Amino acid sequence: MLAFHYDHLTLALPPGHRFPQSKYQMLRERVEREPGVMRPRVAEPAGIDALALVHTPDYIDAVMHGTLSAAAQREIGFPWGPALPRRSLCSVGATIAAARAALEEGVAASLAGGTHHAYADKGSGFCVFNDVAVAARLMQAEWHRRHRERPGLRVLVVDLDVHQGNGTASIFQGDDSVFTFSVHGEKNFPFRKEASDLDVGLPDACGDAVYLDALETALAEVWRRLADRPPGLAFYLAGADPHEGDRLGRLKLSADGLLRRDRMVLDALVERRIPVALSMAGGYGEDLAVTVEVQMRTLGAAAQAWARWRDSSPRDT
Repeated sequence: MLAFHYDHLTLALPPGHRFPQSKYQMLRERVEREPGVMRPRVAEPAGIDALALVHTPDYIDAVMHGTLSAAAQREIGFPWGPALPRRSLCSVGATIAAARAALEEGVAASLAGGTHHAYADKGSGFCVFNDVAVAARLMQAEWHRRHRERPGLRVLVVDLDVHQGNGTASIFQGDDSVFTFSVHGEKNFPFRKEASDLDVGLPDACGDAVYLDALETALAEVWRRLADRPPGLAFYLAGADPHEGDRLGRLKLSADGLLRRDRMVLDALVERRIPVALSMAGGYGEDLAVTVEVQMRTLGAAAQAWARWRDSSPRDT
């Protein structure tokens, strides 16, 4: 399974900053210690034309040229520096590459991504550009160029980061070609939620049983609502932050519960022959090594799903 990364690009953050950027290198190194399971590749930066499919020209220009206001930088959570636009472009580029690979091979991943708090005209919550939204729009545009005689590409976003994907929900509101689905902590950030096509807000400390039951019920509703026009591509934001060891998550899922979550989503997508691009999204463990192990289990489940996709044919599903 192809897995795209860009951890060679780092931000100059002040001491004590709570964004755990070291986890990206830790995860990539962990992937590389298991040769044959995944095929890591360095991501190329996204182009400005791809960003413009989602983001406003003024916002793109401000990020690229360092004219973000102090308030805009505070909302993003990062100070502007020359590394910020370079890293942000590669974040989007990794998810674009994973989406293209998924359409070819069934399953692929970005070892970061999931920047779902970014709106069309602003960033927020450590998210500069919305990687999934840009990749979705670009895949739709490329599909249309190749298949003008066929219906457009419908996209499903399965967002299981502990925080609601408010930016993604806002970008695709009223757009029937993208179905947004989020399971998140109801009382967690963002405190003003946007309306996804399907939202499931859960209480703090809900634990495995409540979470998995809610996810199973919600997925059944997703498939019911998409039955007349199934998606041709899914994005899965497989956040590690619902984990019980996460500083920001609060839902208190076990590592085994998160693995069951991942298998539930991936099995459903592979069974329906829907290609899926994963993003690792959030993970803020008290011990980042624990977060990385949770993410490795997610990637292991994805690699197994990729193998099932590869070894089966459409008539077998």
